[in-house]
Amino acid sequence: MDTGTFRGIITGILIIAFLGITWWAYSRRRKPDFDEAANLPFAEDDEQSNRDSSASQQRSNRAQASEADSRQDRGDKNT
Repeated sequence: MDTGTFRGIITGILIIAFLGITWWAYSRRRKPDFDEAANLPFAEDDEQSNRDSSASQQRSNRAQASEADSRQDRGDKNT
């Protein structure tokens, strides 16, 4: 078996694999699964309520303090 025959066999296998994956992805049985996966970014996160809120409050307090300092540095009196 020479190199050309080997490359031809590999190319044929890859074409069959590509067609199989394409057929699998576009089959009607997979559509509900793919529709559900497509909507995952828009799903509500239940885990956010479980996060430590004190860390985010501390971060927001620091952000507000630095914003107030920068307003004073600019001479902005609307604080």
